Amino acid sequence: MGHEGVESLERGPVNAIVPNPDLSDITEQAQRRRVLIVDDSRMQRKILQASLKRGNYDVDEAGSGTEALELMRQQAYDFVLSDWMMPGLNGLELCRAFRGLSQDRYGYFILLTAKNEKSEVAQGLEVGADDFLAKPVNAAELHARMIAGERILKMERELTEKNRIVNETLDELRDVHAALDRDLIEARKLQMTLVRERQRDLGSAEIAVMLRPSGHVGGDLVGYFMLSPSKLAFYAIDVSGHGVASAMLAARLAGMFTSSTPEGNVAIALDGSDQAEAFAPDVVAGRMNRIVIETMQVDQYFTVIYAVADLVTGQVSFVQAGHPHPFLLRADGTIETLGEGGLPVGLVPDAAYSRTDIQMQPGDRLLLMSDGLTEAADETGEELGEEGVMTFVRKNASMRGSTLLEALVWDVQAFAGSGDMSDDISGVLYEFRGAGGGDLS
Repeated sequence: MGHEGVESLERGPVNAIVPNPDLSDITEQAQRRRVLIVDDSRMQRKILQASLKRGNYDVDEAGSGTEALELMRQQAYDFVLSDWMMPGLNGLELCRAFRGLSQDRYGYFILLTAKNEKSEVAQGLEVGADDFLAKPVNAAELHARMIAGERILKMERELTEKNRIVNETLDELRDVHAALDRDLIEARKLQMTLVRERQRDLGSAEIAVMLRPSGHVGGDLVGYFMLSPSKLAFYAIDVSGHGVASAMLAARLAGMFTSSTPEGNVAIALDGSDQAEAFAPDVVAGRMNRIVIETMQVDQYFTVIYAVADLVTGQVSFVQAGHPHPFLLRADGTIETLGEGGLPVGLVPDAAYSRTDIQMQPGDRLLLMSDGLTEAADETGEELGEEGVMTFVRKNASMRGSTLLEALVWDVQAFAGSGDMSDDISGVLYEFRGAGGGDLS
């Protein structure tokens, strides 16, 4: 009797395979899966190989765990059928090594064993085995286990493909986001140029403005321009919402105030002799309301304070259209809250706006601020409010111009507990010094 016969007698029925229908009916599911059979019995390898090949599998075999591991390093296998008890590298150790290999797809590992104790099955699962086949191997059971493995591999391949598509899509979105981010950075630079001078000395008065978008771009807008050698117009605008749409409307509004021609500036009128004349602040608000509702036809609105200051007399007239109340900081240290509130611009057709007139004395300052200050919230959600802003104004009252505006922003950020504000912050500070010198042009 040859070596194979002796081996078969020595191992007995444990290594036999019980004949049963072949695996040819899973040909389509197999899709030429590659299988590795690992067993120190050549006879067992040949029996399993014959059964699997009838199922349209590509089959390799290895006579030891060491030989199998070498093959695994060279070739990716969809299935591994390995005997548990082998000299040298046994099935558990091979399974652990198989799981430790770097592979781009999952391999289904089946242990062939006569062991059926729960502790031993648990041990196999712990090292990474997916399933077990009792020896002697029943072909019908082998068929069922391979079908189960096919389902797992199919789901794994589908999930891998979906992950690949998701990752490709994410890469594309990252590229789009990076391009958009670059565009928004440039847009922010352009938006900041709308405020050309942050502070200007006008001799008898001084004007300072501050603009801090909460994101790349924002909907706040501040600015000033000369109506005549002795009259200064300044404004603070807060467009509803955030982001690109708000920033675009803010840019359009800036054009309504910064146009170098009377025909393009909403605050200036031409009489019959082509002489420019300034509209009163309440009229300006009404004109803007009609333009936004009838001409722009956007779904946004904005709040605004528009003021005209006489640089000689100290008189200031302003309209408040939904914007936070301005503060008047008197030279003697008292602080007054001004304005009557009013409707935002762009909400109600033919809305009526009222004008407020004040007389400023030398050393008085008028502060306009956006709701990004008053509505700033701390970590508990409590808003700062007008009283809180007034507290910070008193604290920093000795400061002047842009320094005071920056100090207010610093204190509001400290109150909110974050360097990133949830809303845009903007402000205008006008100080009347009184007649006595300086170029008013």
